Amino acid sequence: MSPENISEQVLHLLEQQGFAAAGTLKQQLSERGITVGDTDEEQLMRDALAFHGQQISGWRQSIRQDSSLTTGQKILKRYDLLSEHVQRGRFPGCLFIAACSAFPAPHHPIHQEAEKQKQASWQYTHQYLLSLETDNPTMVTDQLELILEGCLSKLLVKRNLQDIAIARRLAEDILQVALCRKNGALG
Repeated sequence: MSPENISEQVLHLLEQQGFAAAGTLKQQLSERGITVGDTDEEQLMRDALAFHGQQISGWRQSIRQDSSLTTGQKILKRYDLLSEHVQRGRFPGCLFIAACSAFPAPHHPIHQEAEKQKQASWQYTHQYLLSLETDNPTMVTDQLELILEGCLSKLLVKRNLQDIAIARRLAEDILQVALCRKNGALG
């Protein structure tokens, strides 16, 4: 089985069981007919998170290339993608939040992999806010990323699709306020 397929299986297990499954990943993969040889469970998780980060990076890239979307829509489009995936029982991004909790030491390789993805998300948002010339794009990026991370954290526990709609609306509001400040409407 290809490394990508193994990572996909690990992602499914982690999405279903969280990082509590970490002690039994190899056993569960074996029960599914997947052998991973000498690879340890932490490496399986790290590889799966790296693979997941590549998936999300690809989704971001397709949004960047979509000329039918405005800059503001490109910032908010990830909520639509998140909603589509959650409807299919997938929770993209949530595992990065969980990984930082399960492996809180900042120098742990799994924590670093998750942090790398969080930074990529921050850069994505910041890039578009800079192009919109919003007032204080760094602060607005921090606000929008806090909303996204809060949504992902809540999805880990509740798995409620409505939370995505609420987070999207809040992100829209913050973006509108930032644009009003840029145009002097809020003095």
